[in-house]
Amino acid sequence: MLNHITIMGRLTRDPELRRTGSGIAVASFTVAVDRDFGGRDGGERETDFIDCVAWRQTGEFVSKYFTKGRMIVVSGRLQIRSWTDKDGNKRRTAEVVADNCYFGDSKRDGDNSGSYGGNTYGGNSYGNNNNYGGYNAPAPSFGGYNAPAAAPASDFAMLEDDDAQLPF
Repeated sequence: MLNHITIMGRLTRDPELRRTGSGIAVASFTVAVDRDFGGRDGGERETDFIDCVAWRQTGEFVSKYFTKGRMIVVSGRLQIRSWTDKDGNKRRTAEVVADNCYFGDSKRDGDNSGSYGGNTYGGNSYGNNNNYGGYNAPAPSFGGYNAPAAAPASDFAMLEDDDAQLPF
């Protein structure tokens, strides 16, 4: 069976961080996700408000670095919970249990008030010069792979058209 969901939208309020009786962190938040299409009359697009919950380190991360209005990408699973309200009625609710949460936008231009992990990311400071708020980072590597530097021409040898010389 497969139960995987990925949503991208803006937080409708600051995440609420709580702790269970055993001290496990749990953050709850709501994401406003615009639909890809407009209404029946071709008007404005509708918005879905999706409840999310993040546990442990993911919950602490969301609570620490995300605030109302920030774009967030949530990847996880859809969960349906049943519960009884104070009047004794049986209720059901759907929520996304977040496995991973990512920034869906960069720190807003001109907003230098915050920092991520001690390195301030204000405006467009992480542009061409790899300067992350005063931290000069090396050129990014993609997927942990760094391309090798060009080898001197003397390291290459021409192979003849004979397939016997091929290593595979």
